[in-house]
Amino acid sequence: MSELVSDDLIAAVRAFNRFYTRRLGVLEQHLLASPFSLTEARVLYELAQRDNPAAKAICIELGLDAGYLSRIIQNFQDKGLIVRQASAEDRRQYHLSLTAKGRLAFSRLDRSSHDEIAAMLSRLQAGDGERLVRAMSTIERLLEPSAAAPAARLRDPRPGEMGWVVQSHGAFYAAEYGFDASFEALVAEIAAEFLASFDASRERCWIADIEGAPVGSVFLVRHSDEIAKLRLLLVNPAGRSQGLGRRLVGECIAFARQCGYRKITLWTQSILVAARKIYQDQGFALVASDPHRSFGQDLIGETWEREL
Repeated sequence: MSELVSDDLIAAVRAFNRFYTRRLGVLEQHLLASPFSLTEARVLYELAQRDNPAAKAICIELGLDAGYLSRIIQNFQDKGLIVRQASAEDRRQYHLSLTAKGRLAFSRLDRSSHDEIAAMLSRLQAGDGERLVRAMSTIERLLEPSAAAPAARLRDPRPGEMGWVVQSHGAFYAAEYGFDASFEALVAEIAAEFLASFDASRERCWIADIEGAPVGSVFLVRHSDEIAKLRLLLVNPAGRSQGLGRRLVGECIAFARQCGYRKITLWTQSILVAARKIYQDQGFALVASDPHRSFGQDLIGETWEREL
């Protein structure tokens, strides 16, 4: 397999490794002007984050040689940073915990790390910090695909993200269902109307965000004094498997109740099976269907409603 990887790619990764280790100062004998090496600091972090971990568990987590870890632990014990107790289940194993002195040492190291990273990020231009974190996340997911996906959060849209909503809908529906440009035009019209006549007391847009990058959206807008309309629900592939569609629709329902609406209505297409399942699970009922020719396709439009 390795022979298929170009020398240029290998050289680029090695160059990045050299840059990154130098940039974070991990080549120094001691990390962040502390008395600890990088490995010792990592072990100290694991001890601070776990409840009386077994030495073997730390060895496995960090991929350390057992003898090397044993020397670190003995050093920590000699300095009064940890105590260790034999395991009740297996006397050959022992559990570790930080002493008050050890917790203080970790606290100082943790604060130094926080301040060092904060200083580095503060020198970046606006928005570059989030770009950096997204790039790091990409590296992590590519090199360790089994790692858990970062959790999504729901937030208000940022300036410029209505363009993302339009582009994402246009690209997704063209690729998945063959919709033509007239659908993207409709989404642009809905987004423009929302911006032009936005009523914060009765309307809202939610953006689903993973590490600063939008991965989904939904709108709740005023249809009449008693009826709200749910529009532009979308979760792109990067945000799936977290139940984001249900979360977004649930936010719409809760907000509509808070605003005093009596009912929520929405218009969708029969071919959008996943979306229809979400609406059904969230208490919406199909009240009307109508065949039509739109977006370059023969479709069956559906109206769904939910009483509040």
